[in-house]
Order: sequence, then C-alpha cells, then structure tokens
Amino acid sequence: MAVSDSKNFELDVAEYVEEAYERCGLEVRTGYDLKTAKRSLNLMLADWANRGLNQWTIKQTTIITAQGIGDYPAGNLNITVGASGSFSVAETITGGTSAATAKITNLPSSTSMAITIPTGTFSSGETLTGGTSGATTTLSAAVDLTPVQSTIDILSAVIRRDTTDYGITRISRDAYLNIPSKTQQARASQFFIDRQITPVLKVWPIPENSTDSIIFDRLVRMDDSDTYTNTMDLPFRFYPCLAAGLAYYLSIKKAPDRIQLLKAVYEEEFERAAAEDRDRASSQVQPSLAYMRLR
Repeated sequence: MAVSDSKNFELDVAEYVEEAYERCGLEVRTGYDLKTAKRSLNLMLADWANRGLNQWTIKQTTIITAQGIGDYPAGNLNITVGASGSFSVAETITGGTSAATAKITNLPSSTSMAITIPTGTFSSGETLTGGTSGATTTLSAAVDLTPVQSTIDILSAVIRRDTTDYGITRISRDAYLNIPSKTQQARASQFFIDRQITPVLKVWPIPENSTDSIIFDRLVRMDDSDTYTNTMDLPFRFYPCLAAGLAYYLSIKKAPDRIQLLKAVYEEEFERAAAEDRDRASSQVQPSLAYMRLR
C-alpha cells in the first residue's frame, strides 16, 4: 500500500461549522445556523488573540525615523499620491477639502508618502499641501488604516543605525507620562505602545535624524472568517483546537447538555495548542561564583 504523499489537508469555514454541529449532536439546517456559528468563530478568534495564542501572526515591520517626530503608526502607513513637488520629511500636510492633517515621516518615492496617524479623515482626490515647503499633490486613494489597526501589540523593538542594532526598552504608560522632557532628541532607547483602536508607537528620546530605522515585531490579528468558503488563518496543528472550541461555543447556545463535555475537550486541545505555540530556546544554568569556595 502506498501513502498519499500529500500534506494539504485543510478545512474551510463551512466544514468547521459542520464538524462543530456534529459534536453537538446537531445538523446545520438553516442559514441562521451558519450565521450564528460564524459569529461564534470570530468571537473565539478574538479570545485567542487576548490569550496570545497566535505566534504565527507575528510580523516584523520597519519604519524610517523622522527627525523631531516621536509618534509613529504601529504598522506601515503609506499613502499614494500623484506626482508631487518637493515635500520635506517631518512637515505637516493638510487636506484641501477635509482639513485633515498628518506629518510626513518618509518619502519612499515620488508617488508615496509614509505619514503619522492623521488627525481627521483625508478625502480621496483632494489636494495635499505641505505646511513648510508649500508643495502640493493629489491624494490618489483613501487612507487605509487597516495595517495599523490590525496590530494587537508590539513584542520587541530595536533601533538600527547604519548596520548596528540597538535594543530599546518597553516602558509603561505611567513611565512615559512621567518623562520630563518628551522633546529631547537623541537615539531612541525606550518605547511605549499606546494601544488605541489605531495603535501608536511612541519612542523616546525622539529621533535626532531621519535615517535610523525602527524595527519591531508586532502581533497582528488573525484574518476573520468572512465567507463560508474561506480557509482559516492558522497552521494545521491548531485545527483540532479550533473545531473543539467552536463546538463548545455552539453548545452554550444550542446543546446545553453537552457544555461540560465539550468544554473539557476544548480546554485539553487549547492547552496542547498553547504549549506548542511558544518560542523555544536553549537554556543554560550557571552556578553563581558567590557560592563557590576557594580551597
């Protein structure tokens, strides 16, 4: 007998829903059965994010610093513009129609700008004017905040100057608030993540040049289950956990007599998945010299 030599087993949303209902001793009979299951599935994925159970969604992001700017989007925020004049990094741009504003943090090309999180909402097609340079251009498309809003947290960060990386320390909101001089310029050594709906990465001291890079690992949301033909944004080792979890969530609404059984199965699968979903590193134990005696 020959083995399949295939490693592409994958379930779509409809198949997970069917599996979950079967574990509840039920069948999918109506469109509402599908709708309520999909809602439960997305709520469960949100709970997984709260538990940190999505190491596979860690994304490394690089942002170029702008001298004098300490607040950056917690993800890439680039806008597409028409052929532009001589804009300057760190200057404020203003929308001619919306009056929305943002600061330029980098100019990757003549038709692209990296900006801070806007104050207000820019309108597609409106004219953008630089506050210092007086340069103008046209915004080609609406500003998409999704790459930033998908950030759950920032796990670690470094500042790269030339070819050397310097670690920067994460501090709390209270510690950041108590920094006496937030406008001090130097190579950044600390950061604070302001976890709003659109998260902001605040670095201190604020950059002294426009050539350093902030490189950070950010934990981002898993993709939603939008349609029943979608496959899920997770590695295969989490398939049993997802099926068990959805069955448990549905039992709360549809099969109360199976809640305890399905909860126990889900907790076992979740514990197994969580144990697998962690960094592994070699450990080394070294005795303290303070406890050694010279003889």
